[in-house]
Parts: sequence; C-alpha cells; structure tokens
Amino acid sequence: MADTVSYRPKAGEIPTQPGVYRFRDKNRRVLYVGKAKNLRARLSNYFQPLRSLHERTRRMVTTASSVEWTVVGTEYEALQLEYTWIKEFNPPFNVKFRDDKTYPYLAVTLGDRIPRVMITRNRNMKDARYFGPYTKVWAIRETVDLMLKAFPMRSCSDGVYRRAELTGRPCLLGDIGKCAAPCVGRITPEDHKSLAIDFASFMAGNDTGYLRDLNEKMRQAASTMDYEAAARHRDAIQALEGALGKSAVVLTENIDADVFGIAHDELAAAVQQFIVRGGRVRGVRSWVVDKELDMELGELVETVVQNAYDGPDAPPREILVPELPEDTAELEQWLTQRRRETPDPSAPRGRHTGRVELRTAQRGEKAALAQTVSMNAKNALILYKTRRSSDFVARSQALNDIQDALGMNDAPLRMECYDVSHLSGTNIVASMVVFEDGLPRKDQYRRFSIPESTDDTESIYQVISRRLAYLKDAPAATADLSDDDRAAEETALDAEGAEGADEVVEEAAERRRRKFSYPPNLLLVDGGQPQVAAAKRALDESGVTGIQLAGIAKRLEEIWLPDSDFPVILPRNSDALFLIQRLRDEAHRFAITYQRARRKRDIGTVLGEIPGLGPSRVKELLKHFGSVTQLRKATPEQIAEVRGVGPTLATAIFERLADSGRSDSAAEESGRASGVSR
Repeated sequence: MADTVSYRPKAGEIPTQPGVYRFRDKNRRVLYVGKAKNLRARLSNYFQPLRSLHERTRRMVTTASSVEWTVVGTEYEALQLEYTWIKEFNPPFNVKFRDDKTYPYLAVTLGDRIPRVMITRNRNMKDARYFGPYTKVWAIRETVDLMLKAFPMRSCSDGVYRRAELTGRPCLLGDIGKCAAPCVGRITPEDHKSLAIDFASFMAGNDTGYLRDLNEKMRQAASTMDYEAAARHRDAIQALEGALGKSAVVLTENIDADVFGIAHDELAAAVQQFIVRGGRVRGVRSWVVDKELDMELGELVETVVQNAYDGPDAPPREILVPELPEDTAELEQWLTQRRRETPDPSAPRGRHTGRVELRTAQRGEKAALAQTVSMNAKNALILYKTRRSSDFVARSQALNDIQDALGMNDAPLRMECYDVSHLSGTNIVASMVVFEDGLPRKDQYRRFSIPESTDDTESIYQVISRRLAYLKDAPAATADLSDDDRAAEETALDAEGAEGADEVVEEAAERRRRKFSYPPNLLLVDGGQPQVAAAKRALDESGVTGIQLAGIAKRLEEIWLPDSDFPVILPRNSDALFLIQRLRDEAHRFAITYQRARRKRDIGTVLGEIPGLGPSRVKELLKHFGSVTQLRKATPEQIAEVRGVGPTLATAIFERLADSGRSDSAAEESGRASGVSR
C-alpha cells in the first residue's frame, strides 16, 4: 500500500487560516465537505500514511482524486459555508439523516385576517405559529378540542367559513360554544385575533397566568351571583387543566429549552429531541443518522443541531446537548442568527430576540430530563437495528452479501460468534451465540469458563478448541430438539416417575449434546488478526473442515479472514454489516452477563449462605475491603475489624471463602475436561 495519495498538496501550499475544504472524485463530484480553524493542520490529518488512517477515512481519501479549499475570515464564516455546501452538494461521506417522517404540528395562522387553528404537516405557511411536533395526530385533536372550550377561535376550513358568511348561519362549532363565530359577526376580527394570540401564547407556555386570571374571574362572578359566567370560567379552567395534563411538568415554569439525546455506534446514531416550553414537553422528534466517517460525539452534536434548525423552527434560548462541540461559540452565533431571522407573529416586533446558548445538563431536573432523552435515544437505536436485522428480505440479502464478501460456497445459514470477557485479567469467561437464518437461537447459546489464560488470543484458542471437540466425532447433520421431543420427554417423566427419570433426563441431555454438535457455516470471533490466527490454530488442530472463519474488529468494523493482510470492508449501512454487528454485540452482551452473574454469585451466594451475615453486613465488608479479591486475602483478625462482625462470624466468613475458592478451582478443572459450561 502506498504511503499516501498522489494528489496530496505540498504542506506549504495549504494556508493556515480558517476555511472549508472539499474532496472530489475523478468526475468532480463532491465527496466530503469539512471546515477547519487551521486548514493546513486539518488537511494534514488526511494525508498521513494510509495504513494509519481510519478505514472509512482511508476509503474516502483513496476514492477522491483532488482536494480544494476556500479561505474565509473567521471560524463562524467557515461554519456557515460548510453548512451551505453540505446542503448544496449532499456529499456521500458526510452525515446522512434518515428522517423520512413528516410530523404533525399544531398551527395558528396569525397572519390571516381571521386566524385559524389547524393540524398540519406543512411548515411553510407564512406568519403561522407552529407547536409540536407531535407523534400522534389524535393527541393533537384531543388537545385542540379541550383548548377551544377556553379559547373559542376559528378551526373550520376556508370553504366552511365562506359558506357561513354567505348564509349568515354559523357552523356547529359556533352553536356549541367552541367557536366565537366571527363569520356571522358575533365577535370582531380584532377581538378574534386577540383570542388567537392568547391561544398561541398559552400553547407557548404562558399557561399559569391564564389559569390565575380565570380563577379570579370565576370567584368574582360567583361573588356577584353571576353563576352562568362563573360556570363558563369553571369549564374553561377544567379544559385548560385537561390540556396541560397531557404534557407532564418536567421543569420549572419559566424554562424554554430543547433537549437532545444521541445514542451512536460505529455506523449509525439515533437522535431524540424533546421540545420543552413553559416547563412542559410540548413535542418530541426522533430521527436516525447514518455515519460514514468516524465521528466523535461533539462533531455529531454539531451536525445534529444544524439539521434540527434547518427549517422554519426557531431555536430556543437554551439548547441542552450531551456534549459540547469544539466550536461551540461559532455554533451559538449561527443559532442566534437563525433565531433572529425566524418570524414570530406573536412577538411585538414580529421576531425572536435573545442569544442562544448551548449547554450540557450537569445536575438537577434538567439533568434528569436529559437522562430520559438519552434513554429514549438508546432504545430508538436498538429498535432501528433490530428492525433491520429481523426483516426477512433484509436478512436474506444480508446472508447473500456475507457469502459473496467472504467467498463462501453457501450462504451462512448458521453463524456462531465468540467473545471473551474478563475483569483485569481475572474471572475470564467466554460466550457463544448462534444465529440461524439471520435470527438468534438463544436456546443454543453457550457459556465457557476459562480457568487459566495469558491473554485474549489464548482464551480464544481454548474456547474454539473446546467447541470444535464436539464436532470431531459428531455426524455432519443432527436433529434439533423439537417440540415433539420435549413433549415426549415430559410425558415419559410423568409416566415413569422417579425410577425412569434418570434415563429420560440422560436422553434429553444427549439430544442437547447433539444440538451443540451441529456445525456452523461461519465461525466469527470478536477481534482482529491475532484473534483470528488463534482461532485458525484451533481449527487446524481439530481437523474439522467446511467451516469459514472470520473476525470482526470493533473499532473499525473490519472483517478479517485467516492469513489475509487486508480486511474485508462491507458497505456502510449494508444489511450484511448490520447483521454481523448485531451478532458480535449479542456475543459481547452474553459474555458480560455471564461474568456479572459469576461475580454476583461469588459474593452474593457465598456470603449469603453464612448464618448471621445479612445484606447490610455484606455491604460493610465490601466497603471496608474495597473488593471481593481483597476480602478473600484477609485474615480472620482483619475481617473482625469490620463494624458488626465479631471473631466467631469472621472465622466463619474466612472458612466459607476458603471453601468456595477450592470449589471454584475444582469446577474449573472439571470444566476444562468437559469443555462447556451452561
């Protein structure tokens, strides 16, 4: 591989001022747009030796045939120009947004002579005030229905309104009190517009003032025995409280902010945006981001925020993000300009004022809400990946793509993935997960205890050797334990009772062993070349053939084959890469779960069996010694120094931990001989 690309400019040719750069391919198509405070320093990162670049960065640099740059005066101008060019050229290596949904909004057309409240997905109406977005249309309809009892403004279409004007008769909403009927002159256009402005102001978060005023009017009407007016005010209060009840109070009343949560991995990111106005969540928006190049969270935040306020939405004065980008000051300046350019029909001067600030929530109610938003983003990312992996057409295509990419004779209908987990080199365990036809077979997962190992490669060698031992003498194809087999087992146990139970259980165990001896088409290990080499050594020594071996390196998502100097790169966002990534993540999850269970068993089960040692004393022991390892090393005298633990109990703890240590050693020796631990 060459050290760098042929079109690399000389270092002295690149200016050191702020600017924007573009990579182009041989057809002059823009592949990537980026900005820099110092163009020379930034571009030099792309022209390092190719082997040292991130794989996707290397693919972009080698695909391009030229690079060009434009110098600007300030970092803020660089931010603006980068934003403009990304929108103009849509470069394939920049972040791509998969926001294919159009969300419903509640709109108040304050620019009309007779304003109207409506539900719409059109964000381009002039001088309209928008609220939302909402995830469900029916939720907006319920809110509007309640609000019209307190603010009876027009909600009918233009055709219905004109017909009422011509006939002199209002529509049904006017007759039942949910419209002030400006169409027939029951209210002047000026008063109706004031009503619409109050409606918009209430929806924007100025709700407590209206409730106080209505409560005061209701008391005054009741004191003067105007009970009809008092009843109207009471109904309006109940309607407004019902509408407010649909948005939980999450912050203090004067907080207007947008809260972003981002969950991301090497290929994609899920974004959640909570729109908080007046201390209440007024809208929720979510979308998925496809990542081509390796990006830190701060860079992702910058791109997400720019995309969120690309349309007619005005940024609030406070935006909470999970991490601040490097050029926070320039981004705040851009957001402030966007805010001032966005019309605000309800404001006296028709525009938003105030400076926009980017912050991270550190503590209190804002931090709690940010955590909730982040949790929603994580769930959205899991759901996005699961749906892609579980679709039948996508799974079939993924299996075919894996077959082609790895040069296999058949599609990998059965894939097994192995991962090793340890705690600072101790308590080493491994996992095996099985996917058949692209779906997990959790009944065939296996867990391994590894008693002794020098490093991850040795652990992989041990695990693969133990796994392949089941395939040496096993038939090539064996039957799975079907529902009929399980039913027969249960029936036999019921019929034979205790005398025949041993035979039936042994037969069932034999079926499970046969199931474990079913050979995979593709055997994956979590790791790069060293781990693959260790697995190949185990495969060669076992004498088992007909199994494709590969490894997946987590940081770069590269697929490594045995005896290969270069990895296999699956296309970004391909269903094949998503399937392999999910297989690897599942193996990692299963290994971590097993290791945590072992640690919990070590301290929870072992100490919990000692009479007189309850949860509070176990907590004191761990607090005093700092870890289970240090507790095992302690003498009875040292254990007796813990508050609440006397000499007798200390001796019992010492002896029990010594016994459990000997038991674990015996179990590990047995596991080494038998191969697998479930």
